[in-house]
Amino acid sequence: MTTSDSSRAAAAASLATIERRGLMLVLSSPSGAGKTTISKALLAEDDRIRMSVSVTTRAPRPGEVDGRDYIFIDRPTFLAMVKAGDLLEHAKVFDNDYGTPKGPVEALLRKGNDVLFDIDWQGTQQLRQNARADLVSIFVLPPSVAELERRLRSRGQDSDAVVRGRMAKAGLEMSHWPEYDYIIVNTDVAASVASVKAILAAERLKRERQVGLADFVNGLRGEE
Repeated sequence: MTTSDSSRAAAAASLATIERRGLMLVLSSPSGAGKTTISKALLAEDDRIRMSVSVTTRAPRPGEVDGRDYIFIDRPTFLAMVKAGDLLEHAKVFDNDYGTPKGPVEALLRKGNDVLFDIDWQGTQQLRQNARADLVSIFVLPPSVAELERRLRSRGQDSDAVVRGRMAKAGLEMSHWPEYDYIIVNTDVAASVASVKAILAAERLKRERQVGLADFVNGLRGEE
């Protein structure tokens, strides 16, 4: 192999290691449509994805670990983070505050990791305002209203009143589907996971996310 051939081979091999900025992948859906199941599959099968860990002012529940499930803070600390602009998005849910810290997410993106968000349409709107270039949003729809209710009831976790409340809220949540980049109808979980993987593969290859591409191409041109 000549020196020129060796240079070309080295350049070709480096394609797989072109520096890439990560993306923020949002999965939203009405409760019971399947976003949590899809999220767990993605995290288990792709080591380049990290789950966003939110801060919250609520007390830890049995089995929850600080820093893994949530970052538990008091309300003055939360309000200080909001004032300082340290949260990418935040909301109040049942008298408790939740938010996404900006620093940890930015650090992961710079390292080329993708960050997965399990948030609703309101949080997605805030992320779009604060980090649109990094955002890829997917809305997961159920195949039918009847199937959505069946899934909620089959979990056996909620009372009839809670199920009725979730079903009543589902219509409002689904009305925001036009705000998302991609729509998946979750008829089959395996097919839905495959669809999300296909979206990720395409989004990772976008020119603007391959921040090391210019240096790589300049190197190729220098070999001419």
